[in-house]
Amino acid sequence: MNEPIELAYSPCPNDTYIFAALTNGLLADAPPVRVAYLDIDELNDSAARALYPLTKVSYGAIPYLTRDYTILRSGGALGRGCGPLVVARPERVSTWEELDDPIVAIPGERTTAFLLLQLALGRRPRTRIMRFDRIVDAVASGEVDAGLIIHESRFTYQRFGLHQLLDLGAWWESTTGRPIPLGAILARRDLAPERARAIDAAVRSSLAFARSDENAIMPYVREHAFEMDDTVMRAHIALYVNDYSLDLGDEGLAAVDALFERGRNAGILPSDAKAAFVL
Repeated sequence: MNEPIELAYSPCPNDTYIFAALTNGLLADAPPVRVAYLDIDELNDSAARALYPLTKVSYGAIPYLTRDYTILRSGGALGRGCGPLVVARPERVSTWEELDDPIVAIPGERTTAFLLLQLALGRRPRTRIMRFDRIVDAVASGEVDAGLIIHESRFTYQRFGLHQLLDLGAWWESTTGRPIPLGAILARRDLAPERARAIDAAVRSSLAFARSDENAIMPYVREHAFEMDDTVMRAHIALYVNDYSLDLGDEGLAAVDALFERGRNAGILPSDAKAAFVL
């Protein structure tokens, strides 16, 4: 019997939806996996230390990880209308331009969200790193001037009296015409190529299973969605899980290349930043 392969991803509904069938042994002939659930900044940090053979990461982190990892074409988060937002209290500021050298809460230095923020602003703002699910509270309480929000926070920030200053997905799409690459699944280079390809195929099968039999996988998704209500959970899945999650395709590959090229040209990413995919 094959030893389970360690797989790290977030407890967010898009990840648990995609991986539910694979994680819970619902697929015939799929490689067994053992899961670690981590926040996105923790995922990026653990990948920098090559801790897990398979791991979800931000596209903004990948240029620093190519010595140890290659990218799967399946299982990631890439799309349109799903980009990070910058939010603030309306009584504090109406537009980004009104902020005077703001402190912005960010979900991590090497998140795609922070890369996009720097590209859009043309500079690096002052930042404070915190877990993505703390950022809305920190903005609402005045602990920081603005917050860079991702995941389900984009569905809930208005409940806290906040408003949107920047939609970085809309900025990216209007600037490049491309969908926005947010996160990907990486395979460590010490995995045999045939095993990495088998995992890539298993992830596609896992998502296909979820779409065909949601009743079998939604209890698992709900279990890891913490206190998220069903409406937000469903909106989260609908926004972040799409056909690019099955396979990036040519359009997705071009979007990744565009992100890395702009990051290199802005001096944010290493000059040799390039995407390397499982062949």
